[in-house]
Amino acid sequence: MARLVTGDELEEDTFETSIRPISIDEYIGQSELKENLNIFMKAAKMRGEALDHVLLYGPPGLGKTTMAYIIANEMGTNIKTTSGPAIEKSGDLAAVLSTLEPGDVLFIDEIHRIPRFIEEILYSAMEDFKLDIIVGSDSSSRNITIDLPPFTLVGATTRAGDLTGPLRDRFGIVSRLNFYTEDELKDIVLRTSRVLKSPINEDAAYELAKRSRGTPRIANRLFKRVRDFALVMGNGNIDLDITKTALDKLKVDAFGLDATDYNLLNSIIEKFNGGPVGIDALASSIGEEASTIEDVYEPYLLQNGFLKRTSRGRMVTEKAYEYLKKGKQDSLF
Repeated sequence: MARLVTGDELEEDTFETSIRPISIDEYIGQSELKENLNIFMKAAKMRGEALDHVLLYGPPGLGKTTMAYIIANEMGTNIKTTSGPAIEKSGDLAAVLSTLEPGDVLFIDEIHRIPRFIEEILYSAMEDFKLDIIVGSDSSSRNITIDLPPFTLVGATTRAGDLTGPLRDRFGIVSRLNFYTEDELKDIVLRTSRVLKSPINEDAAYELAKRSRGTPRIANRLFKRVRDFALVMGNGNIDLDITKTALDKLKVDAFGLDATDYNLLNSIIEKFNGGPVGIDALASSIGEEASTIEDVYEPYLLQNGFLKRTSRGRMVTEKAYEYLKKGKQDSLF
């Protein structure tokens, strides 16, 4: 069974497209990003130009894809979408770029996973709106230049540090999406309930928000599960009791931690005396990839003070010992 509180997109999240806001005013949270983008978009429209290229980075599930669609909608243009892993050769990039109309938005998810040689082709497309590609091989190869209409590239990544300097420098607008507050998530849950016509009271919405790890995607996913409990165990209205019962059965605790988080924290305490422990040793101890720990598990635990990084490795904090009700002496035996 897929992990319920992961920010990564799951197959069941396809319903997200039906509840996605379409304007910047409908978008809840990320107030600084919204304010700045609104100004940049209005200025670009006043000049009759395409918006500068935009790089959005931050943990998964915070609304990078949604913001790309909003940019296209606010600019009154079309959006074409692809992902870094899907662009394996220059022809793949050329096929996408050649379909763009003036002002269109090209959204590339996981842009950090574009191959380096594709990156170099992308530079001239972003800067000069020209596509230089080599066709043929060996002695018969030749260079072809294709003129492109002005367009806006919106790149999304969870690993901004993996982008090369030259690619990052070609984005005129670079913004980080941060975790959401509980009040913002409550408003998102209430909006979702209105769109899906599944009533929820404010106390229940706030309880969902508290357990959603600062991530709208998780909040909407939990809402969907709790809605099922309310339909079967009640009259379809989601109240606080139904919400707590459902989330307890789903093993999502009051802080949004699940069995995977407990496993990670307990492993550091019980197997490594609370740390410090290197990321590779920790990954081996819980049977996960080091990159998964860094991208998926750690951000929320670090943000909320359960875990800390040191020059020697990962360590649990006093807060983690207290929350897990473990004494430090327990970790010595």
